[in-house]
Amino acid sequence: MVTKAAVTFVAVAALLGPCDPTGLKPPKDLAGMWGGENAALIADDTSAHIHIGCTYGNIHNRIMLDAGGRFDMAGEQNITAHPVDRGILHPARFSGRVIGSTMTLTVTLTDTTVTLGPVLLWYGKEPRMGPCPICRRP
Repeated sequence: MVTKAAVTFVAVAALLGPCDPTGLKPPKDLAGMWGGENAALIADDTSAHIHIGCTYGNIHNRIMLDAGGRFDMAGEQNITAHPVDRGILHPARFSGRVIGSTMTLTVTLTDTTVTLGPVLLWYGKEPRMGPCPICRRP
């Protein structure tokens, strides 16, 4: 026999969803500038452009988050972009997590042992890139 308390608990759990100890939900749309210290991600609804230090890369799809705000996307990264860009793009995985307006991002080249990050980015914040140039939206 199901008790009234059990039915109430199930109803409340269904209404509130899974527990999130931070209380922050990832945004539904990641489009815009995500900036941090020597790192940036510029996203739209079809792709993303990433800078970490003097490197840059691209994800050729919309960044999709799972229920916990995590992502793992394929793309490419140029680790020899500055001071002379030789145009060498390495296959890479872009992984991380979005909680509220904060993103943690790691770039792992899949053809070498190079890993960039993790870096911390904030939505709507201008990046502080130091000596390296950064692409900006017109």
